[in-house]
Amino acid sequence: MPGRLKTLWRIMEGQRLRYGAAIAAILLSALVMYSRPLVVKVVIDHVIKNEPLGDEMPAFVAALFERYDIRSVLAQALWIATIAFVATAVISGTLDYLRGTWAARAAESIALRLRDRLYDHLQRLPAAYHDRAESGDLIQRCTSDVETLRMFLASQVTEIGRAVILMGTALPLMLSLDARMTLWACLVLPVVIVFSVVFFARTSATFKVQAESEGAMTARLQENLSGIRVVRAFARQEYESRRFEEANAAYRDRSHSLIRLFSFYWPISDFLCIGQNAVVLLVGAFYVADGSMTLGTLSAFITYVNMFLWPVRQMGRVLAETGKAVVSLGRIGEILAAPVEADRPAAAAPPAPAQGRIEIRGLSFSHGGRPVLSDITLTVEAGQTLAILGPSGSGKSTLIQVLLRLYDYDAGTITLDGAELRDLPRRHVRRQIAPVLQEPFLYSKSLRENIKLGRSDSDDDAMIEAANAAAVHASIARFDAGYDTVVGERGVTLSGGQRQRVALARALLMDPPVLILDDAFSAVDTRTERSILDALRRRHQRRTTLVIAHRLTTLMHADRIIVLDRGRIAQEGTHDTLVAAEGMYRRLWLIQSALDEDLDEDLEPAAS
Repeated sequence: MPGRLKTLWRIMEGQRLRYGAAIAAILLSALVMYSRPLVVKVVIDHVIKNEPLGDEMPAFVAALFERYDIRSVLAQALWIATIAFVATAVISGTLDYLRGTWAARAAESIALRLRDRLYDHLQRLPAAYHDRAESGDLIQRCTSDVETLRMFLASQVTEIGRAVILMGTALPLMLSLDARMTLWACLVLPVVIVFSVVFFARTSATFKVQAESEGAMTARLQENLSGIRVVRAFARQEYESRRFEEANAAYRDRSHSLIRLFSFYWPISDFLCIGQNAVVLLVGAFYVADGSMTLGTLSAFITYVNMFLWPVRQMGRVLAETGKAVVSLGRIGEILAAPVEADRPAAAAPPAPAQGRIEIRGLSFSHGGRPVLSDITLTVEAGQTLAILGPSGSGKSTLIQVLLRLYDYDAGTITLDGAELRDLPRRHVRRQIAPVLQEPFLYSKSLRENIKLGRSDSDDDAMIEAANAAAVHASIARFDAGYDTVVGERGVTLSGGQRQRVALARALLMDPPVLILDDAFSAVDTRTERSILDALRRRHQRRTTLVIAHRLTTLMHADRIIVLDRGRIAQEGTHDTLVAAEGMYRRLWLIQSALDEDLDEDLEPAAS
């Protein structure tokens, strides 16, 4: 809990003065509000009944009465007391308005800054964190949990201050009026406080479970919407609906648990507070009857007790909201406490432009305790094309992710133009390497914005040149809006091949020293693939290219080919040397050649 308070104090930075002003407004409002029962007491006891001022009146009030003969003035113009009563209400209401306005503005500013901070932090968290986290739960924390915290900061922080000030102000006034009645008025106070603390403990645990259930439900909804086409293609609508119903029911059950706790708390707290009022009224009436207390004092005391019990009764609601905010603060804090990708203190980009020479020595990498790459050693000269082949799980994509510094390797070295990758800023490394993945991600923006993502300052001629090299310009030109065509979420309105070629154009426009094609032609027909490869070969002197593919026709023209198997380099050489040697490459070549021959034979009768 102290750690959460420190976190809360930190995120309130820049808005603490507004909260201080809000607390000051509460204090002034309490002082004005507590003067109203004194007005009633003075009118009843010292104007209407003409009783002398007693010791219960503050000394400065008694001095004012004697100096200006206020009793006579009020006796002849009782409407002055009415105006004073109304004025105190207006002043108190104005101060409450200022308190609410200042607190709300501070809360909105904090929430705005917190959302920006969370988004920025998530952008800089390592890939390993996102591998473990559910995107739906992260969305829940950045939206619902921030909103919960905003509501707490907007109302409950000042409510806590208000409760403390009202109780702290009421007790001295009540003691000055009648010490015996103060004891009777505080009879149930310990019971209510203990009951509220127990309620807070129960609701805090339940709020945490409810927030986790809501996060799981949001994650399931987000996952289902992202894969809606797969769900429909496999006719899984009913199954996915049942899964969502289960998550929704779990969230409902947790919410019902909270409702049951609230329904248990409010009636009991109401009963205790009403009972307390009844005790004060009965005991006060007895004291008035035996002459030990005036009627005006009883009237003022009943008003004070109601003011005093209101914050006590609200304590349960405030504590419940505090418990909910504490849970949300903890969930937000878990994200902010996660360490971001950090460069070495001395990391600096080299002054000379990168050439694209990559040298790997003894590289090893484990993921989740499982070895993925072991003792990888190879050199790719600047401008060369390296092809990478291997079965699924052999470590091809992992090697690319390590080159991009999405993951830090366990052992060995990787150098780019002689500079150790770990000694270079991640941002610099990723500006030198442009990847094109098998499942490219396109934003729900225009094709122009998607292609210019890496170089927004480039002109249209350069964009069209890159699109031509990626063999996608002709397809874009056929769209009604051309490059201004807005694609759907993740580029869903394009075909798989079009998405891959748009992603390739985006990478080519960056004109990086190193280009990575990670199975980037899997959705492209062989004729288009050949056209793209020819264009890349004409430009390959300008960049180092790493190609991952399963079609050997895609790899055969590379300067060098490596075959990965179980995280190790099993074979290395050119297409001709690998076909001539026994091994995985030769076996795959023979299989794919036989399949191509069978396909040609099947197509010949149709062509004739």
